[in-house]
Amino acid sequence: MIPKVRKAVFPAAGLGTRFLPATKAQPKEMLPVVDKPLIQYGVEEAMHSGIQNIIIVTGRGKSSIEDHFDVSFELEQLLESKHKSDVLSMVRNISEMIDVCYVRQKEALGLGHAVLRAKELVGTEPFAVVLSDDIIASDTPCVRQLLDVYSYYGASVLALMEVPREQISAYGVVDAELVSDNGRQNRLYRIRNMVEKPKSEDAPSNLAIIGRYVLTPEIFECVESIEPGSGGEIQLTDALKLMLRNRPIYGLKFEGTRYDAGDKLGFLKATVEFALNRHDLGEPFRAYLKTLCIQ
Repeated sequence: MIPKVRKAVFPAAGLGTRFLPATKAQPKEMLPVVDKPLIQYGVEEAMHSGIQNIIIVTGRGKSSIEDHFDVSFELEQLLESKHKSDVLSMVRNISEMIDVCYVRQKEALGLGHAVLRAKELVGTEPFAVVLSDDIIASDTPCVRQLLDVYSYYGASVLALMEVPREQISAYGVVDAELVSDNGRQNRLYRIRNMVEKPKSEDAPSNLAIIGRYVLTPEIFECVESIEPGSGGEIQLTDALKLMLRNRPIYGLKFEGTRYDAGDKLGFLKATVEFALNRHDLGEPFRAYLKTLCIQ
């Protein structure tokens, strides 16, 4: 019987240098897209995928993440006294939506190291990894799409996306063969190899790994066995490459739109498009945009 995935790990200990000075005293994960912090989009995606427990890997200066998902008695009392029931319900839902626990990563030593910090809390179970920099809008949550593949094959699954060759050096890239699966319309691959941040001329394909993973617990031993790689960091891609020697790994070209909210332009695109899709903001915001004289 294939074990159920009940936990999701959220690496959130990075310094967010691409968003300085905004992230000098505020975690990048708490930057709002419209009126919701980045990390909440990922947590809601995991929750809607059937995940029951969230593990957030934090670092120094990240206490506001913990505060966000905790109960705020003073705020709730204030809202209740002012009879703002709709806002009160929204605030309470954040703290009640899912079980969250935290582990510290004292140094930002790479994504592989961040995942390893969750080892004791994950135990011997399969688990998901969600990078909150990547916001994915889709009818079926991206994590759920990966879990559907995992539940059939019982193997690790990575989210894949086609990326222009000139951008490929910013990603982990896979060498993969298409798996015949009519139900997924030529979107499922079995991975043969992968490389972290290759030069465009050296990339084995234009299929990049995006910030969603479902991993079997063997990944922890692989992370512990590798040396620092690209950028002098413990790379998750290198650990996955090691795991490939003994276990199959699949990749799924997910259905949906991905926004790289870890990049300023991607963050702005996400803000605009999410605002346009809001029932309460879409029409007036669209009307405002039409008044702009853009040169």
